[in-house]
Amino acid sequence: MKQEIVKQIQENPKYQELVSKRSKFAWTLSIAMLVIYYAFILVIAFDPSLLGTKMGDGVMTIGIPIGVLIIVFAFVLTGIYVRRANGEFDELSREIKESVKG
Repeated sequence: MKQEIVKQIQENPKYQELVSKRSKFAWTLSIAMLVIYYAFILVIAFDPSLLGTKMGDGVMTIGIPIGVLIIVFAFVLTGIYVRRANGEFDELSREIKESVKG
């Protein structure tokens, strides 16, 4: 019985659409985060003085707000994923469940 349900789900076009959309979206967000993170690391490795440049007369360097922005960017990407997952991906999942029941 379970194998039949699994096969029915895997053959469902909506399931294939869900897997495809979710994978593409996750990879897109992952690549965006990796590019930002590794760009930051490469700047640290090859031109640390750039991020060590002081802002104004204080002790704050330009690297601190850039580092904070990278962390904020990660949270924003997470929020974007959660919003789409709770909307489009959950709707596709619900439709797949209904097609298997009916």
